[in-house]
Amino acid sequence: MVMSIIMAPPTMIFLLMIHGVLSAADGWRVTYSSSHICALKDSTVTINCTYTYPTGHKIKKVFWTNAVPSKDSPDLSKDSEYKQRIQYLGDKQHDCSVRLTDVRHTDSHEYYFRFITNKPDGKWTGAPGVTLAVTDLQVESEGETVMEGHSVTLTCESTCSLTDTSTFIWFRNTHTLNERKKKLILPSVRRENAGDYSCAVQGHKLTSPPRRLHVFYKPVISISSSGLIVEGDSVTLTCSSESNPPVHNYSWFKEETSVGSGNIYIISNIRSDHSGQYKCKTRHTCGEKYSDSVTLNVLYPPRNVSASISSSGVIVEGDSVTLTCSSESNPPVHIYSWFKENQTSSVGSGQTFSISNINSRLSGWFYCVAQNKHGTQRSAAVSLTLKMNTERNILILSNCWLLHKLKDQCVVFCRIY
Repeated sequence: MVMSIIMAPPTMIFLLMIHGVLSAADGWRVTYSSSHICALKDSTVTINCTYTYPTGHKIKKVFWTNAVPSKDSPDLSKDSEYKQRIQYLGDKQHDCSVRLTDVRHTDSHEYYFRFITNKPDGKWTGAPGVTLAVTDLQVESEGETVMEGHSVTLTCESTCSLTDTSTFIWFRNTHTLNERKKKLILPSVRRENAGDYSCAVQGHKLTSPPRRLHVFYKPVISISSSGLIVEGDSVTLTCSSESNPPVHNYSWFKEETSVGSGNIYIISNIRSDHSGQYKCKTRHTCGEKYSDSVTLNVLYPPRNVSASISSSGVIVEGDSVTLTCSSESNPPVHIYSWFKENQTSSVGSGQTFSISNINSRLSGWFYCVAQNKHGTQRSAAVSLTLKMNTERNILILSNCWLLHKLKDQCVVFCRIY
């Protein structure tokens, strides 16, 4: 015998286990299609049922009851809670099927079919009966808040197991989603996934209560200046967060050092030491979150420009000398120029300036000028002083003679005619 239990509409079947012959003796038998039924609240349940009895008996009365089997078991079709909702589909021969509409939680009972024949001993109740469990739907998840980019699974749960063939319907803010399974998986949550989720079983009007899903996402920093930031400018950093739930506290950090609070951070008369990585932190009832870092790159003209001479000792005529220009700037210096004091024209270019086979004409004060697109600055002058080579032979012209030599100076006497 093939046994099944059918619920309206026809596409829905609630079935937990097949139960065969429940009671049989001397030809008395009641067979239910299922021993357990899990039904959605407000749905319609149909229980297929058959019964047999010994030859010679004629059926006088058939009914369903939910009371413990006894000779006084009440007929549900006469009960005020059932009489408008229960319908006997069978006959007085062998079919005892019944239908119960708009099932309620109070309908959760064990139900029995009872029949009475025309003979004194012709009373029979099919026990054990059919247990009906009525369930609501609930959306369950790991938590109400999920981080943006993380995954979350929502499950349409019931207090008893529905048939695996059920087709589910998912809603977000009353809009129908495409998923048709019991579990709704959001593999990489975005902020637009936030909202109220509910579920239903196709073919049934029951819908679960909504469950709110909060998406916690990183704040975003915007910079007031869309162009270059030059020393002396004012810069405003804004921390934006359309967080759900709302942010109630903002903090600002440069690298790992706290520098301010509030969703706006203003730097007036910005300096080069304000350059670095900035981020904001938001805090609300679900925790805290850092934004991605933004970089402030403050541009400024050359400064601390200085000139130096490669030789740390005495410079003697004929030596080679290199002068170096050092500076700080952002962006780096792109033009270096060298000048000799009291001369308007440059004598060289480049960060280093080399002089080979130096002589007395090249001695004097030298300085460099550093330049980038934001300005120029000159260094202090450095002295390039030669020492005469006293070891050389001194050539005395005709009619001249050397009187004496003092350190690096010679005194020569010449007679003029």
